[in-house]
Amino acid sequence: MTGTSLQRDGSGPANRIDGYADLRSYAAIGDGRTVALIALDGAIDWFPAPNLPTPPAFAAIVDAPRGGRIELRPVDDYTVTRRYVPGTNVLQTTFTTASGRVRITDALVTGVAGRLPWAELARRVEGLKGSVSMRWAVAPGTMLGIASPWVEHTVQGAVIRVDGVMLGVRGIDHGPSAADGQAITGAFTTSEGSRHLVVVTATEREPLRMVTPEIVDRGIDRTIANWKAWSTEFSWKGEWSDAVLRSALPLKLLIHSPTGSIAAAATTSIPESRDGGKNWDYRFAWVRDLAYTVRALIRFGLREETHAAVSWLLTTIRNQGPELHILYALDGSVPEGTSHPDVAGWRDIGPVVVGNDAQGQRQLGVYGDLFDVVRAYVDDGNLLDAETGRLLASIADRACDNWQRPDSGMWELEEEQHYTSSKLGCWQALDCAVRLAELGQLPGDGERWAAERDRIRDWVETNGWSEARQSYVMYPGSEKLDASILLHADSGFDRSERMSSTIDAIDRELGRGALVYRYSGMQREEGTFVACAFWVAGALACVGRLDEARARMAELVALGNDVGLYAEMMDAETHEFLGNLPQGLSHLALINAAITIEQLS
Repeated sequence: MTGTSLQRDGSGPANRIDGYADLRSYAAIGDGRTVALIALDGAIDWFPAPNLPTPPAFAAIVDAPRGGRIELRPVDDYTVTRRYVPGTNVLQTTFTTASGRVRITDALVTGVAGRLPWAELARRVEGLKGSVSMRWAVAPGTMLGIASPWVEHTVQGAVIRVDGVMLGVRGIDHGPSAADGQAITGAFTTSEGSRHLVVVTATEREPLRMVTPEIVDRGIDRTIANWKAWSTEFSWKGEWSDAVLRSALPLKLLIHSPTGSIAAAATTSIPESRDGGKNWDYRFAWVRDLAYTVRALIRFGLREETHAAVSWLLTTIRNQGPELHILYALDGSVPEGTSHPDVAGWRDIGPVVVGNDAQGQRQLGVYGDLFDVVRAYVDDGNLLDAETGRLLASIADRACDNWQRPDSGMWELEEEQHYTSSKLGCWQALDCAVRLAELGQLPGDGERWAAERDRIRDWVETNGWSEARQSYVMYPGSEKLDASILLHADSGFDRSERMSSTIDAIDRELGRGALVYRYSGMQREEGTFVACAFWVAGALACVGRLDEARARMAELVALGNDVGLYAEMMDAETHEFLGNLPQGLSHLALINAAITIEQLS
């Protein structure tokens, strides 16, 4: 791919260093099957096509030399602004040069009746003023070291093949193109009122649809209308309404429409620490994240996504049971093992990881996540089938026994302990199970579940509380603090003075301004965890400290990037992004904190 790159390192709006853009510079677009990340300089550095789990043909975000990207920008120096079309996941970027101004509209196009059966990435370029010389390149990479792309000349023109992925490139007035063996490049010049289009289509191990560019161009407008229609159905008029909608839109991108599963994030291996070693693959469906997402979507009155997610989860558990896994592949299978491609990683901070070994851990909090989502679904006026009721009853019985065992905790730690937050998850599961039994949705009267629920409460109040720290602690005998305990202000376990003083202890030790580390000791190892900061805001509201909750929210909402996206973590001092993005848990925490504050005001 030598000669295909249009980037100039060390300068420009994306702040590229050795080809790697600053993580804050990325915006996300998607179509219900995959997500593309676009830097401020117009380069698409991440695009697994046609599906999010597909080995990524465009992965420059973790492999700048060989990962591949799709580029489109002015030839000359420029300044740049951008925004999402309001109420959509369609991005508009405006470049201004000395000679003129252009606007690029980027969309992963949706069909007339939903998602397309192929991936269709469209980049419309409109001349707004003067003339601007533009260059573009479709330059796939090695799929993290497993394949070598090549250009094939066919009766329908040049296409690019990378392993089982086939890529077509077409356009409108996008200039003459050239193929150098591994990429297709081109150039054109805009004028005031001109309209140009570059389209990349992708399929995997199936025929490639060679699209008509004029139909794709109309499809961009249809995609905008489809997103706006979805946002119109979205019901939230409370405080921070713009931020809440903007966080709901990337969550929608993470919903895998073929199954209803929900990815934790769109990427793999973006480092949580500048020292390396804390890089994970988040393109899987965690039960925890799915539960939080469904709760939020129910609160917004969205029916289709909630039913699809709940049905997928329950069917997957039934098919992959009887034990409950903490995460599943987006197709409902259980992932096995990891691999470590010979790839440097974002700004040479490795390793790059494919797969996630956390699924083999014991995490007791997953019981609470499962039952919380089912209770929210039933409370929304829905009914469980008899087979699901029996399945859940058996899982509640296992929670009654398993809560006494040590586990790896919410944070997927190697050291098993009797983590307080894990016991709280079991308490939440059994509390929900009792409620579901009272509603006639689970067989049995729930007497045992109620008894074990109360035993867990006694255990936590006795063993999970430190008089010395005036706080719930990470596990018995430890003075360590754990921000995940704050989730159980919202669950209803504790909204008393104990929870209030726990918030203060966490803020003193783990807080950095409005931001918060996950648990004691992480200040030396990684960035602050964005979701934890929003958990503090929500917990403040739960204990009646509403003014403090609102002030915290105002600070945190301002810390998103220029288009309102959040990664998993932020540097405490510079607010630079760290970790995978867009991160569902970060956006969920914003949404749920806003809802909690509104409901308790």
